[in-house]
Amino acid sequence: MKNYKFKIEGLDCVNCANELEEALRKITLIDNVSINFMMESLVFSCYENNLNNALKQIKKIIRKEEPDVSIEEI
Repeated sequence: MKNYKFKIEGLDCVNCANELEEALRKITLIDNVSINFMMESLVFSCYENNLNNALKQIKKIIRKEEPDVSIEEI
């Protein structure tokens, strides 16, 4: 597994970050999901061959839970 780090922008509060993190933890393709509200970062582990599918699921959940949030790979 490889670690990936993304900049996450548009979160309004720590509670929003925690709720989004909990929703992302349900994705079976990724592990070790962590959102740091203060650093505006999303970190997770994933096998390289699953990354594209994992990102599709991550973005789908973000659009549903926090439509104003965007992510960008660092």
